[in-house]
Amino acid sequence: MQLQTFIIHLILSIVLIVGTYQFYFLTQRHQFTPVRTFHFSWDEKIPFVAGWSWIYSFLYYPAILLLNWLVQDSTQFTLTAFSFMLLLVMQMLAFYFFPVATPAHWRSFNKGQSLSERFLLFVQKFDQSTNCFPSMHVSVAMLTALHALPTFGPVVYVFPLLIAISCIFTKQHYLIDLPFGAALGALAYGMYSALLH
Repeated sequence: MQLQTFIIHLILSIVLIVGTYQFYFLTQRHQFTPVRTFHFSWDEKIPFVAGWSWIYSFLYYPAILLLNWLVQDSTQFTLTAFSFMLLLVMQMLAFYFFPVATPAHWRSFNKGQSLSERFLLFVQKFDQSTNCFPSMHVSVAMLTALHALPTFGPVVYVFPLLIAISCIFTKQHYLIDLPFGAALGALAYGMYSALLH
């Protein structure tokens, strides 16, 4: 692939990521039904570990952008980008019709005392406690891993696993959000594969 094409793909990827979050924030402000809060005892037993905030947000985006080095041509880039758009549509439908929020007291665990805690507080300024179910972080991470699987092999599953762990240790998600997020990412990849072949 020519350098010029690669740079264009990279710029388009950044624009798509930024643009995606406008829809994400839209569903945080507008829901079809009242926002639900789950109350599972096992979630309460999971401790808040602020250091995982760096995995949750700092590792997340570079890993997605890595896909630009893996696509072979513009057709594959277009289909890859479209798979993420399909995932976005599925996520938005879930967030709009079945909105779920984490308990309010979970955010009080973060006292803003360490650098990791302050970084997470910065993230939470933009990311409210809603749009939990299914986990968009895990669904995007799973879709990213499946796109990278042909190049790197099964080691790619470490990425969604780390993201899933970071989701619960930063108290951004319930445990139940994680498998449903992974399944949604796999579904989007299945649609991509059908289009590719």
